[in-house]
Amino acid sequence: MPLSVSLSIEGDTTVIELTGELDAKTAPDFHRTIEKAAGHGTHTVEIRMAGVGYMASAGLRSLVFAQQKVANDVTIKVVGAIEPVSRTIRTAGLDRSIVLSDE
Repeated sequence: MPLSVSLSIEGDTTVIELTGELDAKTAPDFHRTIEKAAGHGTHTVEIRMAGVGYMASAGLRSLVFAQQKVANDVTIKVVGAIEPVSRTIRTAGLDRSIVLSDE
């Protein structure tokens, strides 16, 4: 399933909404959006992943890429990830530096 990526600004938050599968083939689309998000200067980058049914290791690398692209004082928040995706994030230890939220 292809990945759909959208970006919007909601107050002091840059929102990236993903739908589909996040893998090596689709990760470049996400990376381009992260680079755009990093340029907005907001304090939070919220990545809404409720519509992501599958995330491969390339998705984890994309989240690390996001951390590297935004300023140190920017919070990255992953919202609504399904259990297999949030479990993968926790297993990799990214939940120590990325906020996971069910909201």
